[in-house]
Amino acid sequence: MTASSDARFLRACRGETVDAVPVWFMRQAGRSLPEYLAVRERHPILEICRTPELVAQVTTQPVDRLGVDAAILFSDIVVPIQAMGIDLDIRPGIGPVIDKPIRNAQDVDRLRPLEPHEDVPFVLEAIRGLVTDLDVPLIGFGGAPFTLASYLIEGGPSRSFARTKRLMYSDPATWHKLMDRLAESVLSFLRAQAEAGAQALQLFDSWVGALSPEDFDALVAPAVQRILGGLADLGIPRIYFGVNTGPLLDRIAALDPDVVGIDWRVPLDKARTRVGPDVTLQGNLDPAVCLAPWPVVEERAWEVLRAGAGHRHIFNLGHGVLPETDPDVLEKLVETVHSWRP
Repeated sequence: MTASSDARFLRACRGETVDAVPVWFMRQAGRSLPEYLAVRERHPILEICRTPELVAQVTTQPVDRLGVDAAILFSDIVVPIQAMGIDLDIRPGIGPVIDKPIRNAQDVDRLRPLEPHEDVPFVLEAIRGLVTDLDVPLIGFGGAPFTLASYLIEGGPSRSFARTKRLMYSDPATWHKLMDRLAESVLSFLRAQAEAGAQALQLFDSWVGALSPEDFDALVAPAVQRILGGLADLGIPRIYFGVNTGPLLDRIAALDPDVVGIDWRVPLDKARTRVGPDVTLQGNLDPAVCLAPWPVVEERAWEVLRAGAGHRHIFNLGHGVLPETDPDVLEKLVETVHSWRP
């Protein structure tokens, strides 16, 4: 059963009236659910990502347990770059680790353009199966060029992004070559997901908040705009999310996403003044709040809901679910959001 285009989540993405604020959680498919942890005991994360049956199982777990208004495909943003010829692994407690990082123009040439139907057919097969079974919309996703580049250049997660910025500042020709290659491949990847049946697409630019507004404008925004603009004709919601992006919100809104994800550092009412009235906001409860006693979680959720004012708002966390989170808290949080009225 494919979710209706009239689904609450999709209506909110389009800015239409909804009967209740929709809610889903980043990293809802994994991290804290015991059902997911049982799967992980038997299968490494990249094996799950490459196995459509396991992807379907893990993607549907939070929908069945939590009652959220959307499912997000279980995968990882590095799956397509591995398929583009990059040797990598996802190590527990660390994250993606790149065997031979990109440091110059010759290294960029190792990153071949992605052909989704040939390189990642398992992702598309998983989507086709999921959309026939889910009764809520399925969100497909990909990593944005800056965030992917940061892993490729640093060789893994980074706090300072020093190597990334050094390449960006010292060799702009190579930087733009890398951005173009990534933008082209991410656009192809996302379009293929939509053609397979995904009803919304989220572009994760998790680490773009490390940039100044001026660097974002000159060195990153053109690649993001190429992706968002290249998806516009599909007629499905395009969501852009980054962490610590408060100073960039007006720039992000200018790239014309349908939905902007907001982390917990900027209240939604202030974010609204920066992005304008014609963009849906998604967020923005601090994930760590979910570790507090329930009365604290409930009050903080109400604060988010009041700031969102029920207008073009999708409730979410300001980043992904933390591994320590009790799934029962998330379930109660969904019920609270659905019961709230402005």
